[in-house]
Amino acid sequence: MTHCLHAQNVTLRRDTRTISQGLSIAIPDGAFTVIVGPNACGKSTLLAALSRLLAPVHGQVVLDGRDIHQLPARQVARRLGLLPQSAQAPDGISVAELVARGRYPHQSFLQQWSKADEQAVRQAMAATQVTALAERMIDELSGGQRQRVWIAMVLAQQTPLLLLDEPTTYLDIAHQIELLELLADLNRQGRTVVAVLHDLNQACRYATHLVAMKDGAIVAEGTPAAIFTETLVEEVFGLSSLIIPDPVSGTPMVVPRGVKQKSTAAATRDRRRE
Repeated sequence: MTHCLHAQNVTLRRDTRTISQGLSIAIPDGAFTVIVGPNACGKSTLLAALSRLLAPVHGQVVLDGRDIHQLPARQVARRLGLLPQSAQAPDGISVAELVARGRYPHQSFLQQWSKADEQAVRQAMAATQVTALAERMIDELSGGQRQRVWIAMVLAQQTPLLLLDEPTTYLDIAHQIELLELLADLNRQGRTVVAVLHDLNQACRYATHLVAMKDGAIVAEGTPAAIFTETLVEEVFGLSSLIIPDPVSGTPMVVPRGVKQKSTAAATRDRRRE
């Protein structure tokens, strides 16, 4: 298995607070990697480091065999598309104009707007169902509509690597599933996809590679079927649950017992302590 994007022994810090220390991760090429974990465990910080938004205090992030911070910004943008958690659009910009910005890495002084750019924007808007919004201003849209427009901009980049931080935020359940199906289709076509998700059942259904984080560290990684257990859910989220096969996909499905209820394993440990 090859890894064109990986982090080697990185220490990540936000302001003066250390989020992760000595963290290493390799993103499998051609996989749909989903990162899960409780709030403030370091998921978004890790994604920021992998996308060059955040420089490690120690260690390095490697893209195509080179330190990502040593590569020209335009070269990185041609390889890696990013949807950050809180994207901000300039005032007075239309949907079509924002999506078109995804094509900037492919343009130069000698190569301006082309038919290929036009086609990429049109396909991205159709895939995210925002074509009818093309002339609308971004600040007129609902949160869910804006999210789909931002995803369209990332898709318009047509990069082999896609990194998305909570892409289903603001989307209703139908649009969540449509988006995840779209990402799964892109993955099957050869794109490497990395996403931070909160919904564990969606993560298990769509991920081909699952990464579980807690307190800035990776607790487990592998296929959902191999690593996702009641013990893992309790260790990472502090939640007692049953894991049953999803009746549609057959992937692990989390059924919470309730915060106050203990799993059999936890109850057994408590009895042993007594």
